Amino acid sequence: MFRHTLLALCLTLLAATTAQANPKLHERSQDAVRVLNEVMQMPESALPSHMLRDAHAIAVIPDVVKAGLVIGGRHGKGLISVKTPEGVWSNPVFIKITGGSVGWQAGVQATDVILVFRTERGLDTLVNGKFTMGADASVAAGPVGRNASAATDGNLKAEIYSYSRSRGLFAGVALDGSVIRIDHRANEAIYGRGITPRRVFAGGVSNVPAPVVDFRDALEEYTQR
Repeated sequence: MFRHTLLALCLTLLAATTAQANPKLHERSQDAVRVLNEVMQMPESALPSHMLRDAHAIAVIPDVVKAGLVIGGRHGKGLISVKTPEGVWSNPVFIKITGGSVGWQAGVQATDVILVFRTERGLDTLVNGKFTMGADASVAAGPVGRNASAATDGNLKAEIYSYSRSRGLFAGVALDGSVIRIDHRANEAIYGRGITPRRVFAGGVSNVPAPVVDFRDALEEYTQR
């Protein structure tokens, strides 16, 4: 009798925790959609449409916080979707980004980060655990707007284009050394226990909450323009 009561209590607590977690994750999804919309609606500095069509994956990480005094670091949470073999965007997987830097700095700054994956190599490393930009995959500040065709040869060879937006300005930015990991706890709260990123990317999930689907749909909309 005691075991049954304890099990019921544990299940109730788990359900309550999941119910509280989902609104936060829905908000994270909505923030990612908001960032994508705001960036793509800036004609002079939007992501070039051909980059979305040719990309293997897109990650959007709102409000990456960089803070520190002498020794600083960055931390943020976002989503990533991949282009399927059928040429459509997958449901997103939740990710985290961390990184550090050393130098004379002070204060706190929040920026929105967008990553454009141009090959599958970085994705494979990420799905298997984590990857470090610049080490596991080459990264370069990406071109924007009318400057898209003016990328240097070095940039053209990069496997990932990186961008940031701070105080309304959107531009390519170097993010070497930043580490991206799968946010397993967030994915479990949305998709269920035992659901791997590969399964999400392959379309093997159902009953995906609308705020999460909205990220995929926004990518579809801008890719088709």
